[in-house]
Amino acid sequence: MKKRIIVLGSGLVGKAMALDLANDYEVTATDLNQDALDSFKGTSVKTIQLDFSKIDALKKTIEPFDLVVGAVPGFMGFQTVKAVIESGKNMVDISFFPEDPFLLDELAKKNNVTIVTDCGVAPGMGNIILGYHNQRMKIEKYECLVGGLPVVREWPYEYKAVFSPIDVIEEYIRPARYVQNSAIVVKEALSDPENIYFDGVGTLESWNSDGLRSLIKTMPNIPNMIEKTLRYPGCVEYLRVLRESGFFSYEPVNVNGQQVRPIDVTAKLLFPKWKLKPGEEEFTVMRIIIEGEEKGKQKRYQYYLLDHTDKKGILSMARTTGYTCTGAVNLVLDGKFNRKGINPPEFVGEQEDHFQFMIQYLKNRGVNYQVESR
Repeated sequence: MKKRIIVLGSGLVGKAMALDLANDYEVTATDLNQDALDSFKGTSVKTIQLDFSKIDALKKTIEPFDLVVGAVPGFMGFQTVKAVIESGKNMVDISFFPEDPFLLDELAKKNNVTIVTDCGVAPGMGNIILGYHNQRMKIEKYECLVGGLPVVREWPYEYKAVFSPIDVIEEYIRPARYVQNSAIVVKEALSDPENIYFDGVGTLESWNSDGLRSLIKTMPNIPNMIEKTLRYPGCVEYLRVLRESGFFSYEPVNVNGQQVRPIDVTAKLLFPKWKLKPGEEEFTVMRIIIEGEEKGKQKRYQYYLLDHTDKKGILSMARTTGYTCTGAVNLVLDGKFNRKGINPPEFVGEQEDHFQFMIQYLKNRGVNYQVESR
């Protein structure tokens, strides 16, 4: 009998994950948006309309399933993961919620469940790669540059969003943390812009974002770690202007007697600008550099990913994020990764067989990480 999986969230990434998992498991997709659920017509994926904010209904819905996949917006992520833990279910999650996931570690261990958080591309596969090498060398530097961009640059933002608009905006306002000479440095998001050339793409602009997340806590032995987001050159200036003008603020302002949060208005206005048009293609680019000492010698590894929308029209960011998650789902369901509690992706990458499985799983789906070492 096939194991049963429920996917919470049926946006572009959630849909890609549900379809991928449906090749081997009995999958049910959920969402509040009926249009998102209707997109599964003609597939083997079952659907349930569900309001994730109604915790009792959520717990009742997930009760019959063997594993839960989380793809809800970030602001709902923490409470959703907590509800899944309280229901005694294993989970792999990509909601990238702002709260510290380890606040749920004791509860997860008490309920004897395995929870893998932040299991996307970055954070996600970047962590898995670092976790693998951290077990095999003394790392001195970790740098991850990553971005998802439309192939066609369209004024003014030259950007399109695969995720929830508010989750994207969160990247532009959440303080960025990185590690330099073993000290945690905190800077505002969008700071330290730098132009960098990438093979097959050209010049992109990198800037500080808070992508290290759990690595700051789990990798205290690495003295230098940074993650930066990539956009087309010039985009960052627009975002800075909007942020400094208050358009990304969560603090309500009075507009003709009505209390309005600027970020809600901004998200409503920007979503049409950031939404991919039918047939429009995008790509994901990621470069990871790991340097340190291995077997008594200095070693440098570079992982490079350049991935495009596939022939079936499944978006690159949905594939690179979603298939990392579904790869981890397979490890958990097969009992190969069964560490109880909260597990950021770097824990998944520690064992050789887990790491090689993830690399091959992605490769089988056309997501290829090119590796150079010297």
